[in-house]
Amino acid sequence: MTDYKTIHGFKVRSYTTDPDNLITGQVWYDKTNKVLQFQDQGAGAWASGGNLNTARDQTAGAGTQTSGLCFGGGPPVDDETEMYNGSTWTEVADLNTARRALSGAGASNTAALAFGGTLPPGATAVTESWNGTSWSETGDLNQVRCFAGDGAGTYTAALAAGGATANDGGPPIIALTETFNGTSWTEVGDLNTARRTLAGGGTSTSAILAGGDTGSTVGIAESWNGSAWSEVADLTTTRRRAAGGGTSNTAALIFAGSTGSNSALTELWDGTSWTEVADMSSARQLLGGTGTPAAALAFGGGDSNSTEEWTNPTLVIKTISTD
Repeated sequence: MTDYKTIHGFKVRSYTTDPDNLITGQVWYDKTNKVLQFQDQGAGAWASGGNLNTARDQTAGAGTQTSGLCFGGGPPVDDETEMYNGSTWTEVADLNTARRALSGAGASNTAALAFGGTLPPGATAVTESWNGTSWSETGDLNQVRCFAGDGAGTYTAALAAGGATANDGGPPIIALTETFNGTSWTEVGDLNTARRTLAGGGTSTSAILAGGDTGSTVGIAESWNGSAWSEVADLTTTRRRAAGGGTSNTAALIFAGSTGSNSALTELWDGTSWTEVADMSSARQLLGGTGTPAAALAFGGGDSNSTEEWTNPTLVIKTISTD
């Protein structure tokens, strides 16, 4: 049972033991120890992982930190696919269509989706499904696009949003959103702001996409609820060409990209605001990424073959002075 403690004129909820289901930023009074407590986010950290066999940028990914997949990229265009087991990348079967600036979705390295991209002389709508052994072509996007938002959904329920329809990301820049049901794509609600090279994560019914460019680099973030996009708090730093991962429209991670130069910046989304956390070891853009806010994977970018693994900070309880 709770009551309240008045501290400096403010009423703070009191508990005899720490409350359940704490969230970042929550404050309460510990009656047992007679202290004011605060739920804070820990520091988090990036660590080096195993290198890709082939250096690349403009690549895409799917899966988790310990079960990842990297496919496509450049330069100039690449069809190679590599599978990650948490320590080592292994070359597996190639995409049927070589391309760069493509997007990806999927929950593991045995079930993924590759869609869109550019294969000079233009953008493509080609979609391919990965079963852990080989790629097979499935229903094309309704709109050719490259540099679209990715990382949201699975190989049977994915989300494609934004991007550009000309070769190598040239205009027009689009706001069009499509969802995939395992067989075909359906056009749904547009982004509020058309842009390309945006990043994020989530599912086909609950996602967050942020950053990108409209012709100028932006920090705009939008939340998807399965039928419509709504604008939410901007990134703390505008950027494009980043990567990300996430579980829903309330939990995501955005990392690296370009702020005018290569960036190592990492930001964590909690459903309300973005918080800067530990930087990547290597600044880069046009990289691949996948995973969750708890455990993410970053690879390639800037013709690099390096991989970094993110471990999410745990929530920690801190004592606040009431003097």
